[in-house]
Amino acid sequence: MSADDRQGRGQGPDPRRGGGQGRPKSGGGNRPQSDRRRRPDTRPQKQQKQQKQPRPDARTVALAVMAAVRERAAYANLALPAELRRAKLDTRDAALATELTYGTLRAQGLLDRVIVLAASRPVEEIDPPVLDLVRLGAYQLLFTRIGAHAAVDTAVEAARTAGLGRAGGFVNAVLRKVAARDLDSWVDALRDGVTDPVARMAIGTAHPEWIARAFADSLGAAAGELPELLAADDARPKVHLAARPGAITGEELALITGGTEGELSPYAVHLDSGDPGTLDAVREGLAAVQDEGSQLVALAAARAPLGGPDSGRWLDLASGPGGKAVLLGALAEIEQATLTGVEISEHRADLVRGATKDLPVTVHTADGRDPGLEPGFDRVLLDAPCSGLGALRRRPEARWRKTAADIPGLVTLQRELLESALRLVRPGGVVLYATCSPHLSETVSVIREAARRDDVELLDVRDILAEVVGRPVDGLGDGPWVQLWPHRHGTDAMFMAALRRGHDA
Repeated sequence: MSADDRQGRGQGPDPRRGGGQGRPKSGGGNRPQSDRRRRPDTRPQKQQKQQKQPRPDARTVALAVMAAVRERAAYANLALPAELRRAKLDTRDAALATELTYGTLRAQGLLDRVIVLAASRPVEEIDPPVLDLVRLGAYQLLFTRIGAHAAVDTAVEAARTAGLGRAGGFVNAVLRKVAARDLDSWVDALRDGVTDPVARMAIGTAHPEWIARAFADSLGAAAGELPELLAADDARPKVHLAARPGAITGEELALITGGTEGELSPYAVHLDSGDPGTLDAVREGLAAVQDEGSQLVALAAARAPLGGPDSGRWLDLASGPGGKAVLLGALAEIEQATLTGVEISEHRADLVRGATKDLPVTVHTADGRDPGLEPGFDRVLLDAPCSGLGALRRRPEARWRKTAADIPGLVTLQRELLESALRLVRPGGVVLYATCSPHLSETVSVIREAARRDDVELLDVRDILAEVVGRPVDGLGDGPWVQLWPHRHGTDAMFMAALRRGHDA
């Protein structure tokens, strides 16, 4: 029974408090109510009347997710749907909670710079729960149409109900200073004295400067598109679904979900918003949540031209948590092939097993650099562990967790995994290397080094995608590898290269 149920049971007045219809004490008569002395309530705490807690609203949901991200390194895109289901918000409030959560996490670096100016102290000196309240309030003031009075008052009230002592006065003072300027005025203040154009763009779009520079480097001659890319990276993305090949078509999935078919993957369906976990098609395994760019990676791995016939031995060398393994496994089933998955983490390997349980997929828990498998695979997908810079729009907190110091270690791992993939693929077989990052160190540099081998031929992935999509795709770069972009293709910034192994020199 819930607390609300217990409170609604209609308990009568407690005779011990003198308010009931109980029998008078012998010889005592009925004294007036005012003459009776109240006895202390000695019932156990759980039997005492409980104070009704306020119903969760959009702001409390946002704060709960922000706390989970901060305290447990949770992923917002996983924590938010769980909090929304727990809170049982209506559609309008759920949309507001989503906007507040993702928006505050995405703009955190910009908000913190503003808060430092408004509070005259580093954010590291502010108690983390209080900082969450100030960040959320500042986001409402600078990025939404929520009135200043409402944004400030709700933040102060949240501090009080959370038992944060005198923090309400601090929250009130800081947010009133934030409200004194609009977003453009604050950005101008933060840019004061900054002359480098990339650094100025990074400030205005809430990106760490090193990430903005990595994007500019990858765009190369098209670096003039950086403002458009950063804006697209800040925009709330649509939900992308992948229809399961052999079970449902993209057209059918669009009809039953009310979505629209994707423009690149024949299995992609886009939804403007909502919790995809509530969809029947997702619950029944007919579809899964997967960015359209990730779908193209699995499709390219299945369609890349081989030297010689396909014997049906396919490998997914870094398969966790299983999104691409499901799509590739379904395609393997159609082609009467089998897919071997390798994942170093037991937990993630179990996720792959669960996702592919009715497909011709076998999953091994092993290190992909030396998985102990017999070489001779026709197709190897290596969706290498990477910085994830290409999916920042879907993981709003990630841009503030990553640092440039993370890149070298990842590059070493990527090179070692690619060497393993080339050992495991047969002569004439293809390795499809992919990262959800456009960082040149994780993409072009890794492939150029591998291509120095005498037994490696680079295939033009633009031609492979043209076969997948049914037409040439614009904006993929000069080849032979390709780079997808959110502002050009509406996908995450996926990189792909195809390496066909020749006979050993």
